[in-house]
Amino acid sequence: MKKVYTLLLTTFVLSGLSFVMPGLTGHLAAAQEKAWTLQECIGYALDHNLTVQQGALQVQQREIDLNTARSSRLPGVAGSASQNFSFGRGLTENNTYANTNTTNTSFSVGADMTLFNGLRTYNNILLGKLNLEAATADLEKAKDDIRVAVAQAFVQILYNREIAEVAARQVEIDSLQVVRLEALLENGKSTAADVAAQKASLAQGRLTAVQAENNLQLARLDLAQLLELPSPEGFDVALPSDDALALPLPAGPEIIYEEAVGIKPSVRAEETRLASAARNIDLARGGYLPSLSLSGGLGTNYYTSSGYAGKGFFDQLSNNFSQYVGLSLNVPIFSRLSTRNQVRSARVNYEAQQLQLETVKKQLFKEIQQAWYNALSARTKFESSTQAASAATESFALATAKYENGKASITEFNEAKNQYLKARSDLAQARYEYLYQTRLLDFYRGRELTL
Repeated sequence: MKKVYTLLLTTFVLSGLSFVMPGLTGHLAAAQEKAWTLQECIGYALDHNLTVQQGALQVQQREIDLNTARSSRLPGVAGSASQNFSFGRGLTENNTYANTNTTNTSFSVGADMTLFNGLRTYNNILLGKLNLEAATADLEKAKDDIRVAVAQAFVQILYNREIAEVAARQVEIDSLQVVRLEALLENGKSTAADVAAQKASLAQGRLTAVQAENNLQLARLDLAQLLELPSPEGFDVALPSDDALALPLPAGPEIIYEEAVGIKPSVRAEETRLASAARNIDLARGGYLPSLSLSGGLGTNYYTSSGYAGKGFFDQLSNNFSQYVGLSLNVPIFSRLSTRNQVRSARVNYEAQQLQLETVKKQLFKEIQQAWYNALSARTKFESSTQAASAATESFALATAKYENGKASITEFNEAKNQYLKARSDLAQARYEYLYQTRLLDFYRGRELTL
């Protein structure tokens, strides 16, 4: 019994080395239909996420607005027809008035086109282009936000899976220890107090394992909801490659920011809105300028008066056929200070947008700076945790051997075990924190978010 127990426990201890040695990583095998890679998760989220879909609709709306602005340069054409009936005193075809009933049928086609309106049409078209660019950048920002959120949830699953494995390993070790102590108690080589204490440790370990498994399920649920999956059942993620942590820490935050500020859609969107604000000033100034429009049309009518003979329908339409063309000039003189205030308001909006652009840039630098120092801290913690986990594994193996030979108490054994399991938990946390932060920094530099 002792030899079997020692062999099993040694196997558990040595398997912990795989946690700190590349290529030997061990994980819980979860029942699943498919293990999704990070790229698959991101791709699915971009296709199905409602926020991204709303952003795409905004882009479509801005495309329609731009088309409307461009179409305003075209002439407007309209046709009309009317039929009027008059009873009582009315005008006859001899241009005299009499008590008679009359009818009047008229047809017309008219067209009008703006020749000049203070460059408002031109500025509206440019403004439409800028609004489309801003909406496109907003869509890209929404996609970037989804990518980051999915990656964060993905890494959280990996971390919670490691913790669940650590908790399960603790239950396995405590279970073997309870079996051993019960066997020793039957032979009079252990006490009931030792057995009770170890059972309490086993019960606590099982509770921790249940909590860890619940945390893992909740992490899967969070990612499934980001992907707009109907249920997290059967959903799980694939493990990253063994060389995922080989990526070195990128250059300092200032260098990363210089790269990011020129490519991040959040900055591009605000820069485009700043250009739109400048264009709005020109648009408001157009109210000071005159406008000129051209109009023309064709028309005819048919007229009858009861009691009076008149020409036929088609003869009247031919005889009454008329054409017209005209120019209309509108010169603003005084607009109750409306135009002036519109210009002033546009300038205030421009200054506000300048502040908004600076705010976004500073926020981007803060995010990069925070991610860089988080990565630096995680790298240091990962290196020290790797050494601590290796030392704790060896210490636990030695404590196990001493305990089996009667040179260590059950308390010493449990302390070594707890230190070993805590070292593994700390290493898992540092490992995935460093993995996420370094990938996030690369993402700020315009690279694909991968694990």
